[in-house]
This record gives sequence, structure tokens and C-alpha cells, in this order.
Amino acid sequence: MTAAAEPTLTATDEDKMPTLTDPPVTGPDRPVSLWRNRDFNLLWISQCLSDLGAAMSNLAMPLLVLFLTGSAAQAGLVGSLGLLTTLACRLPAGVVADRFSRRTLLVVCDVVRLVAYLGLAGAVLAGVAGLPMIIVVTVVGAAANAVFGTAEHAAVRNLVPAEQLTTAVARNEARSYGTQLAGPPLGGLLYGLGRSLPFVGNAVSYLLSLLAVLLIRRPMEQPRTEQAPQSGGAAMAEGIRFVLANPFLRALLVIAAPLNMAFTGMIFTIVVALERAGTASVVVGLASTIFGMGGFLGALAAPAVQRWLRLPTLVIVLCWATTALMAASALVPSSVLAAVPLAAAVFLAPTANAVLFGYQAAITPDRLQGRVVSVIFLAATSAAALAPGLAGLLLARFPVAVTMLVFAGLVAVSAVTATLSSGIRAMNMQESP
Repeated sequence: MTAAAEPTLTATDEDKMPTLTDPPVTGPDRPVSLWRNRDFNLLWISQCLSDLGAAMSNLAMPLLVLFLTGSAAQAGLVGSLGLLTTLACRLPAGVVADRFSRRTLLVVCDVVRLVAYLGLAGAVLAGVAGLPMIIVVTVVGAAANAVFGTAEHAAVRNLVPAEQLTTAVARNEARSYGTQLAGPPLGGLLYGLGRSLPFVGNAVSYLLSLLAVLLIRRPMEQPRTEQAPQSGGAAMAEGIRFVLANPFLRALLVIAAPLNMAFTGMIFTIVVALERAGTASVVVGLASTIFGMGGFLGALAAPAVQRWLRLPTLVIVLCWATTALMAASALVPSSVLAAVPLAAAVFLAPTANAVLFGYQAAITPDRLQGRVVSVIFLAATSAAALAPGLAGLLLARFPVAVTMLVFAGLVAVSAVTATLSSGIRAMNMQESP
């Protein structure tokens, strides 16, 4: 791609965007702390509640299918349908997040999910829930989750000053890991008390999320100036072209996809290895908790880590460190100790995400935020979705340690990309005075 093909990031007034390197605001105009940013906190709470509800239902839904059908295959099918729906909705979600009011989209998604899961809870309580209804609720919920998450991510730049974008993304990372830790145990507890209760709790989480969104005062997008809206296909293509034409965003794709695939594959491999070794289920669960705690603590530490290293150096160091830590897990492949180096790698991941996605939010015009985010999410989640299958094929042919080293090699691809990429080096130039 030649320099002439680079997108013009400041073509119009609504596309004039802040960067992470703008001089900090001082004196009376200094922006307030994120903890005192009312609208951002309301959006953060809304997504936190949405994530918590999704985590509860993700655990309870297969348990319900197993109870109703006795078929593990059908339980797996429902989970796969939800994943495929999310992937299929990624790019369209970006288009609608850029075309329509993001506040309206968040409200509609919460209402749809509220009705869907409240209806399922009522059907379970009445004893009339069946597999077709569960499939419909799963597909509708997955589609709404994709739209909600994309619109929420695209809206952050309008609620947070440029110099706080990276910190805001780190806060979102902490939210994500925190709900992953709390949601499944809470869903399991509620399911044990009554099969309908996780879905009632899910519906309540969406109701509270809806109320939080309605309380946000500031607009979540800049004024739209398009005279004639593009077709859906043309709008998606514009987002893809923008990503591929920008050196940093191209690098982000190549960095994020292998990283996500490797983390998912490593977690799957460790769980399978522990089960093969006859490890008690409580210990297997402990390994999963270690992964989540590593990410949660890393998200809390992300703002401090970012102050120690310049952005390009930070990305490069994190990628190479993750490669080494994943390789270290291969030294104890069938022990719960394998989770410790991986947890250290997960500890570093939120900082990388905060830097990369904060920078992405700063350099992308608001009118393209949803589409650019959706392209990146699609690349990252598609790769992660392939990870369990790849891990299964490798484990069927090779020892566990070899499988782990393959995933460490995938992260090495991200590390080499970060080291050599002109897009990552451009971050260094943007930092310079």
C-alpha cells in the first residue's frame, strides 16, 4: 500500500480527532478523573451489567439444555450457534453503530435481551421451555450482544478526553475480566437454587443496564453529515478499506488475531491436559480462576505499566514476554503450575489491549469507529474460535508440550510484527514532541 492510498484522517470537521499525544490539559481545564466522569461511568456500569448477565447465561444455558435433552451434543450445538451468530453479526454491527444513534442501539439491545431472557425464565418456570425456544433466545441474545458491544466501544471516544482513552480502555478490560470471574459462579449458584433464576438474573441485569444508558446525558456520536447513506455492503467495505490502508490498524490485526488465538488455545490445552492427568475438577477450576485473576489484576495495573514504558516499546515487550511465558508453560504441561506463567502472560494482555485500542480510538474518525472496531473484533474472535479445534487436532497427534509451543509460536508472530511494523513505529513518532 503506497502512501497515497493512506486515508485522510482529518478530511472534515466531524473527523478531526484527538490523538493520544495531544498536550495534557493543565490548570482549571484539566479533565476530571474518570472516576468522576458521570457519563463514562454510567456506560461502564451498563456494559458491566450486560457482561455479567451474559456470563451467567453462558454457564446456565448448556446446563438447561442438558437437563431438557440429556444430550451433550445438543448443548454444544446451542453454544456453537451463539458463537456463529456473534461472528456473523460483527461487521453489520459496525455499520449500524456508525449509522444510527448509539444510545438508541444500546437501549434497543437491552430491551430485546430483557424480553428474551425474561420470556425464557417464564417458560422454564412454567415447564414449557424447549430446545427451539432456547435456540431462538441464544441467537437473539448473541446478535444483541454483538451490536451492544460494538456501539459501546465506539461511543467511548465521545465520553472521554483523548488523554484518558487508554485508561478508559484499561477500565473496560478490568470490567471484562471481573465479570468473567464473577458471572459463572453466580450463574451456577442461581441455577442450583432454581433453573429459571439465572435467566431472571440475566433479565434484571439488562433492566439495570437500560436504566444506566438512559441516564447518560452526552451524545455518543458526532453529528452525522452524510447526505445519502451508503448501502450496507458499501459501508462495510469502507470500514475494511480504512483498516487495511492504515499501517497501525493493519499491524493491530496481525498482532491481535494470533494473540487471541494463542490465549484461547493455551487455556483449552491446559484444561484438557489436566483432565487427561486425572486432576480433580476443583483443581481444573482453580487453573481457570488463575487465568482470570491474572487478567483482572493486569487490567488494574495497566495505567501504571503504561507510565513506565513508551507505547511502541510497551507493545513489543509485552508480545515477546508473552511468547516466553507461554513457552515456559510447556515445561510443566500436565501440572496446574502451567497456569502460573500463562496467568503472568494474561496479566500483560490488558495493558497491550488498552494501549492498542486506546490508540485505535484516537486515530479513527468517529463516523468509522463502529466499523473499524467490528473489523478488528471479527479478526480477533474468528481466530480465537478456531483455537480449540486446532488444539484438539494437535493434542491428537503430538504431546501437550508441543501443542503449547505451537501457540507460543503464534504469539511470536505478533512479536515479530510489533518489532518490525512501520505502523507500530509510527506510534513512537506520534509520541515525540
